[in-house]
Amino acid sequence: MFIIVAGAGKVGYHLARALVADHEVLVIELDPQRVDFVAEDLGSEVIMQGDACDAATMERAGMERADLVVGVTGDDQDNLTFCQIAKAKFAVPRAVARITNPENEDLFRKLGIDATVSATNLILGHIEQELPWRGLIHLMTLRTRGLELVEVKVPRDAAIVGRQVKQLLLPQGALLSLVIDAEGTPRLPTPDVTIRADDILLAVTSIDAEETLRAALTSAAPTP
Repeated sequence: MFIIVAGAGKVGYHLARALVADHEVLVIELDPQRVDFVAEDLGSEVIMQGDACDAATMERAGMERADLVVGVTGDDQDNLTFCQIAKAKFAVPRAVARITNPENEDLFRKLGIDATVSATNLILGHIEQELPWRGLIHLMTLRTRGLELVEVKVPRDAAIVGRQVKQLLLPQGALLSLVIDAEGTPRLPTPDVTIRADDILLAVTSIDAEETLRAALTSAAPTP
């Protein structure tokens, strides 16, 4: 693949270093000192100086033959602009953008960015896995727009404990995909599988159905 990366900061540099052995990689960076550093370590063919958001710079980089672009500058707006121009003007099939502010994630998706990476959300997901939590842990945004792969641990007092999968009332737009018991054994969610306390449930859900799905899987059983 031919991959063009915007930004030669720590993220862009290490990304290029990891990819260059198996792919053709070009990093676009404005700072000449950073360009010199990357060129000395990875080779001058891996880096070029210029404004990654400038169409003329993109053309010089050979953007029209890129298979994938990745915007990893420290500025969300620059990453968005870079990815949008690459897709709209040069018809690059896939664009991935780093986001600093998690609140921008939904906006980036609506504006056509194929995938986003948020360090804040990744760290939050790890924290959620270590703490008692009645929410959904976001594992992945699927390529099909508007769908998420989520995880939830069944609370001991949840109303669904002891019920079979066929008895679960899941919202439209949500699908249970895997049940992992407390011993770590995965099971397909066939209709007769019984949900137990501390099971890990993986589900695919639309963003609009997330809150309803969370309530369906974690709400406590009514007190007699």
